[in-house]
Amino acid sequence: MSVAVASFAVFAASQVGTPGPANMALMATGARFGFRRALPFVAGVALGKQLIIWPVGFGLMELAARAPLAFEALKWASAAYIVWLAWRVANMRLGEEGEARAPGFAAGLIVHPLNPKAWAMITAGFTGFVAAGTPTFEATLAIAAVLLACQIVLHPLWTMGGALVARTLRGRPGERYLMWTLAALTVASVLFVLFGGGPT
Repeated sequence: MSVAVASFAVFAASQVGTPGPANMALMATGARFGFRRALPFVAGVALGKQLIIWPVGFGLMELAARAPLAFEALKWASAAYIVWLAWRVANMRLGEEGEARAPGFAAGLIVHPLNPKAWAMITAGFTGFVAAGTPTFEATLAIAAVLLACQIVLHPLWTMGGALVARTLRGRPGERYLMWTLAALTVASVLFVLFGGGPT
């Protein structure tokens, strides 16, 4: 296939499932307000990433056609940034945060457009898992669909399990193992892409 959907799904799951600004917000919202009250926020967070994917997809595919060396450089820069994020995740500890009242759909919608991790994840998806010459719409649709599917599954899990995870693991040895496992999965998926996992 011109888009390595299976490989990207593994990468996307590791990224969407990694503790970061969006998942920490989802976890805190679920912990403080419950799953039902957090649903508008969850929907906004999931759909907000689409506001990045489509413009970036069309722009990056044009860049790949006109400046392949710049496209390759962007691929490595995105990978380096994600590895750096994985290091931060490995040293992150669970905690509780939140607002005085449950955030709504609009609040969730802007989470990913303001999240540098989301931009790096999407850029890495296009540069690492899309073969040269792939039609722009096909590439963008594949990336958008895989990420949305991962978010539909993983974002509610973070929301529902937020309180339990925070209360059970915070300050205990299991918390460190969880963070290191998520970070290792992220780095492994990036290395897989750079050294033979992505399309050529």
